[in-house]
Amino acid sequence: MRRSGYRQPLKQQLGGVKAMFTRLSIAVIVLVICMFMLMSAMLSSNSNSSSVEIDVEKLWGTAASGGWRPSSAPRSDWPPPPTESNGYLRVRCNGGLNQQRSAICNAVLAARIMNATLVLPELDANSFWHDDSGFQGIYDVEHFIKTLMYDVRIVESIPEIRINGKVKKIKAKQIRPPRDAPISWYTTEALKTMKEHGAIYLTPFSHRLAEEIDNPEYQRLRCRVNYHALQFKPHIVELSKSIVSKLRSQGHFMTIHLRFEMDMLAFAGCFDIFSPEEQKILKKYRQENFAQKRLVYDERRAIGKCPLTPEEVGLILRAMGFDNSTRIYLAAGELFGGERFMKPFRSTFPRLENHSTVDTTGELGKNTMGLLGSAVDYMVCLLSDIFMPTYDGPSNFANNLLGHRLYYGFRTTIRPDRKALAPIFINREKGRADGFEEAVRRAMLKTNFGGPHKRISPESFYTNSWPECFCKKSAVNPADKCPPDNVSESLDGQLENEGISDLRKTDQI
Repeated sequence: MRRSGYRQPLKQQLGGVKAMFTRLSIAVIVLVICMFMLMSAMLSSNSNSSSVEIDVEKLWGTAASGGWRPSSAPRSDWPPPPTESNGYLRVRCNGGLNQQRSAICNAVLAARIMNATLVLPELDANSFWHDDSGFQGIYDVEHFIKTLMYDVRIVESIPEIRINGKVKKIKAKQIRPPRDAPISWYTTEALKTMKEHGAIYLTPFSHRLAEEIDNPEYQRLRCRVNYHALQFKPHIVELSKSIVSKLRSQGHFMTIHLRFEMDMLAFAGCFDIFSPEEQKILKKYRQENFAQKRLVYDERRAIGKCPLTPEEVGLILRAMGFDNSTRIYLAAGELFGGERFMKPFRSTFPRLENHSTVDTTGELGKNTMGLLGSAVDYMVCLLSDIFMPTYDGPSNFANNLLGHRLYYGFRTTIRPDRKALAPIFINREKGRADGFEEAVRRAMLKTNFGGPHKRISPESFYTNSWPECFCKKSAVNPADKCPPDNVSESLDGQLENEGISDLRKTDQI
């Protein structure tokens, strides 16, 4: 009995110890989990509260190239144009300067595809600029023809022909090409009509050839046209360089394409920040120039569809670390809404210039809204240390410039992500300004500052021609390897073998 009475309490004691150990183990586990969660929260908090900075000094230089360099020379068999063509191709390039540039590139490619003789492209003088300078008034014609002599035959006009003793000029058959037409349209319908009539006239010719073409050599031809053949006339280049020299005489300078203009505001449907009278003007302009569409300002603004205001541009630059000593050249037409929109920007960045304030010749004062003024703005923006577009939609002034600066040695660009920035600005306007500049910096650090990057729709080929028009000396992929330095000599040899001595001579069909 004594043994039995002795063992029972010991068993209970052991059971109690086990239970206590179990409870203690659970408590330790819970404590460890709590401490882990607390440390994670603290690390997250520290991460979120850590200040994000942008090195402004680095932005004044070029972006990292990753070993890439521009190259639009052919890398595979590229025969010269045959001595006989299938006919003459005329095009009328509509829109502003940069829309016309892309149309010219497409015209050269279309001529190559059809084995056609390209007639010097016509620049629309009525719908946009009311400027009749024409191709000959803006671009160096001799340079254009000579640079492309390995690619297409080009003449300044359709020559007259003699039939039955009579001199007659070939009349081009007018065709309206489909928008973004595939290559097959040019090799079938357009070519058939050309052979029937001897010449075709494509009008309008903006966005009339698909941008994405699965043929790198065709894309490189576009780059040869855009970045080599299309050279402004010498007096435009000299005027632009003199302006750049004057701007750079005091150090670095930035160019901004401030797209706060009537046509873009009307297109975007961003009316509510204007007075009732100004809204009437914008709505009338929209009704007369654009298709009817239901546009709600708050919805458009929330998804970044509105052009940045001058004040918003200034806030972005200040948040990034640029101070009031920054010298800025504004490439823009007449800003809509007057000085009240410029005042906040000017107070933050007082060192503002435009082509009127830095042109000592007075030439631009006579032609500020024409192709000349746009050409000078283009060159100054191309050569500037930093370029910032505020609205880089298709065919916009900035569209070609971004691509040209990429090709020109990965020159720094600041491209605000309007969609990411919109809620940040909206919160600020509603009084929630805490952490505003930090939020802007975080949004801007996610953008590209001008280095090579993959082209993703809707980004245009003319905005980003990488990788087709770039190469590497030591590339793993053979398609990315740079062509030999003597490629020009090789092409000259091909021309001689074909018996072609001068493609600039008038040809016959």
